[in-house]
Amino acid sequence: MGYLDNTSITVDAILTKKGRELLAKGDDSFEITQFALGDDEVDYQLWNAAHPKGTSYYGVIIDNMPLLEAFPDETQMMRYKLVTLPKATARLPVVSVPEPSITLIRQGDSTIVSPNTNPAGGNSTLGYTAILANSDAADLVPEEPVRAGLAPSVPTFLSDEDAKQSISAVGFAFRVIAKPQVKADITTTITVIGNETGGQTSINVTVKKQEVATVS
Repeated sequence: MGYLDNTSITVDAILTKKGRELLAKGDDSFEITQFALGDDEVDYQLWNAAHPKGTSYYGVIIDNMPLLEAFPDETQMMRYKLVTLPKATARLPVVSVPEPSITLIRQGDSTIVSPNTNPAGGNSTLGYTAILANSDAADLVPEEPVRAGLAPSVPTFLSDEDAKQSISAVGFAFRVIAKPQVKADITTTITVIGNETGGQTSINVTVKKQEVATVS
């Protein structure tokens, strides 16, 4: 990792693991149809509305911040994406779910997680990505999948090691189905990300230990 010289315009592009996989096929699989922009390096707390030289200098520190060169770690790049919203938008969309936590009692118990976006209308085309951090706790399946051909790539915010335990799904609603727990209660999280607005929220999921009756 390094810093780019911001005295000139630089385009520093690399391929993700998925991009390299498609390119290696040597056919028409690799085709760029969408792109995203992010501002991971920007610290907006450096905006200084009290600068003695006036409004033209409020953001001078931000303008002169160094930019990071691209690197292929999806857990660190593009965590804070820029989004395009209608001109009449008065506030940023917020992703939320009705229940802040879920508790499932026994194997096979299930519940539906139905995210929503306020103001209404956000994520109405590409839906949401739900990431269950620990797949030992439950299964996660889309209850209302996104229309075929529109599903976006799944964002990654976990380390390679943690990602091995996680499962993800894309849709407008998701069913969480408890797996059997014979040793102890297990608690994990589901992160829900808006595929169009970029907003996200997390909920706790607890699957209770299943008591098994024994006969002497």
